[in-house]
Amino acid sequence: MAEFSDHKEAGALRTIGEVAAATGIKTHVLRYWEQQFPQLKPLKRSGGRRYYRAEDVALVEKIDRLVNRDGYTLKGAKAALREVPDQQAAAQAPMAAADTGDILPRLKAIRDDLKAALAV
Repeated sequence: MAEFSDHKEAGALRTIGEVAAATGIKTHVLRYWEQQFPQLKPLKRSGGRRYYRAEDVALVEKIDRLVNRDGYTLKGAKAALREVPDQQAAAQAPMAAADTGDILPRLKAIRDDLKAALAV
């Protein structure tokens, strides 16, 4: 997480300059990313001043990691951010593993019965 030295609370709104200083990302890059990533929507007040929430800063850090460390293109980073794990599939995965434990012994018994029937 970005280290802010402005003595504000962790969830406080930050200006684009504060975010740029904390993350090492230039302000013009942050503005460009706002255009490229629809998820990045800092609050805009009168005069067009941008105020980043804690979740905006976290998203900026994630975009920075994807693009500048993991080697994603902007298009690839957008796709990676759009991918949301399917909660229903994740919830069913443990059940599927449990069901497999019950089915395997039954399938082996059926196989053994078929082998025995063929041997007669």
